Amino acid sequence: MSVTSPQIIELTEYVPKLLGRLRLPDAVGEMLWRDYDTQVSVDFPSPKTGDRWRLTPQGWVGHILLTPDFHIALRPKVKLGNILRMLEYAYDLKSFRFLSGLVDCQTLLEFYERLADILARRILNRSRQGFYCAYIPKTEHLPYVRGRIDVRLLVTRPWDTKIQCHYEEHTTDVEENQILAWTLWCIARSGLCTESVMPTVRRAYHLLQGLVTLQPCNSRICVGRQYNRLNEDYRPLHALCRFFLEQTAPSHETGINATLPFLVNMSQLYEHFVAEWLKAHRETALLTQALDIQSQERVYLDQSKALYFDIDLVLYDLATGMVRYVLDTKYKAASKPATADINQMVAYAEAKGCQEAILIYPMPLAEPLNIKIGRIRIRSLTFSLAGDLEQAGYRFLQDLLETDCERSNK
Repeated sequence: MSVTSPQIIELTEYVPKLLGRLRLPDAVGEMLWRDYDTQVSVDFPSPKTGDRWRLTPQGWVGHILLTPDFHIALRPKVKLGNILRMLEYAYDLKSFRFLSGLVDCQTLLEFYERLADILARRILNRSRQGFYCAYIPKTEHLPYVRGRIDVRLLVTRPWDTKIQCHYEEHTTDVEENQILAWTLWCIARSGLCTESVMPTVRRAYHLLQGLVTLQPCNSRICVGRQYNRLNEDYRPLHALCRFFLEQTAPSHETGINATLPFLVNMSQLYEHFVAEWLKAHRETALLTQALDIQSQERVYLDQSKALYFDIDLVLYDLATGMVRYVLDTKYKAASKPATADINQMVAYAEAKGCQEAILIYPMPLAEPLNIKIGRIRIRSLTFSLAGDLEQAGYRFLQDLLETDCERSNK
């Protein structure tokens, strides 16, 4: 391990940065290009770049530990406080009332570490009550009777001294706890927590290590879970786990790497945030319009279900059940909507039998869109990330519903 402080190369979203050829060793630059080309576009030193490295972040923020000596810090264009509030909405963390003071974090890494500390301490608290257990069905050949005997097999194999039994085992090695163990393992391996937090993370992990099998978990496993009175307190734990798993494993290589990166996909975060903000404010802002909100709605285009659309947001009229709007978020710094995006919205609207299609951007466009293609009206609207997110949300809603208000006043 290096005894000197690592060299941290700071990059800002979509802003190219030139580095002298000797500033970045060839092997490190190749590692960045090979393993993180989705997050950072790498142009190698050449006459085209003036014999310098050109690194351009691609809409991700966070921290990449390439080697002990070279780290990449991806800084956001959006204010850090707004990113933290977006994370609160996107992962439903705000409703669990444990984020007091976290908006005062100075960096994303500090936010990551504080959440890791909260998760580890809550797991330790749960261990004092006892981890959740469930009955798991098992089938084994045993030298004794346990549960229900497989009589048919016993009759056909009378010489077998062991009996095939079907029984249920009461165990802590269940998915609820496996999610916690895998998340703690990812946090411990990230290398992003300081020694003020790591002992707590390790202690919580070692408690689970002896009780559950370490199973790789995808962040999707944390969504849509059913809880009961015995494991309701796992709900906020799994919400936190989803945050960590979505920003680290398994979307990045974990095999021989000593550490895991912490990377937030800003496009995905923006999409989640807008959807969850609208859901959280549906009663106050959408009640007069009587609209229901569905996010990530899948629309199949053929009977084999091989072709489909995943639409970011669909707003339904509760009175008629008809689709009022289809919406798609575009985390882009653009002057006008791309033709491909317009085509996409026409296809979405046709698929849902809808006449209103909305493209949502994080900043105002120089050339806003408001056109009709056949019977479909396509607009570009802004849900700004530049200032107060609550005010920006209400302005967006006002612009979105403006057409209906005009129609009702005629």
